[in-house]
Amino acid sequence: MTQPVPDLPAELNKMVQRFQRATEPKRRYEQLLWLAQKLDAFPEESKIEENKVSGCVSQVYVTASLQDGKLQYCGDSDAQLTKGLLAFLIKGLNGTSPEDVVRLTPDFIQDTGLAVSLTPSRANGFHNIFKKMQTLAFLFCASREAS
Repeated sequence: MTQPVPDLPAELNKMVQRFQRATEPKRRYEQLLWLAQKLDAFPEESKIEENKVSGCVSQVYVTASLQDGKLQYCGDSDAQLTKGLLAFLIKGLNGTSPEDVVRLTPDFIQDTGLAVSLTPSRANGFHNIFKKMQTLAFLFCASREAS
């Protein structure tokens, strides 16, 4: 049974609940691969060191922009499963305020059931992607405070 997770942005909550409904690890992987295929194309010129997620075995890139006070993330990875994890976070966090992303903790991964299915290196990669997205959100918070 799916349960809403308190204090999560609405779209991220929907994503968590979608993964809760997939009771088998294979189904969760299939969902990640499907999300990876749906991820918007990432410009080659944005695949630079500054946008790279450190600590990932795969090559992962993330950028963020602010539109009407809400975050819009883009990204890519050379590994399909990691790209699916990235797409999960992008879909769940796009349209959220920078402040809300900064306040999040990555505990919601436990609620998806993915944590038990991921290898330690992929789980670590997921956390590194999330932290990079939080850092980008924090920079927007800091720039707003400075202006």
